[in-house]
Amino acid sequence: MNSTTATERQARSLADAQLARVAGEGSARHPHLAALLGATGPNAARDLADAVHLLCNLYGRHPGLLDVALATCAPGAARDWLVEASDQYERERLYLVRLSSAVGPLPSTPGAAETEAALQAQRHAVQTLARSERGGCSLGAATALLSDWVAIRPLLDRAAARAGIETPLASLPGETSIARVIEAAIVGPSSERALAFGADQLLLQHRALFDLLEARAAARLD
Repeated sequence: MNSTTATERQARSLADAQLARVAGEGSARHPHLAALLGATGPNAARDLADAVHLLCNLYGRHPGLLDVALATCAPGAARDWLVEASDQYERERLYLVRLSSAVGPLPSTPGAAETEAALQAQRHAVQTLARSERGGCSLGAATALLSDWVAIRPLLDRAAARAGIETPLASLPGETSIARVIEAAIVGPSSERALAFGADQLLLQHRALFDLLEARAAARLD
């Protein structure tokens, strides 16, 4: 009984650590996201459109991270969760694609070739995480994406409001669902390290994306 209780406590601690990792290292902490959410004036529309287009470049394509992770996941708790999560995230992907059309063309910005090279590298990194054979890595990336999407979604909604299109209700797995799948699927030090690695690398890509958006916004002012 004591052993089971200790195992459950360890699983909850691991899930809590994952959620705390996203809170501490995710998009919500990036100053440019805050700047975009609070932006007013003549450059706000272009900056928001730029963010939508670059996010769509990374996550608007099919198959995405969750689809690839599902296709390569063995039967079990992680796969069962990914089936539901990928279906729910598909609505977000379609929203992002529709929004990228509504906000107008990608703003003209110096360094277009460098931007495309950076986005290509990010797409490759995300797909590599999704295909990882390290048990727990793709789940770490997938849960980090959905946790961090909570911070990204208001940016899409603000762009939608400015473009005059309907904002669909978000219905992604919440913290409780994410914690449960981590508790059920991650067992042992190896999968724990893989979970953390997948999450860290995914969040790194998000920070790099907002760094790129910030640099592009500054370049349009020069």
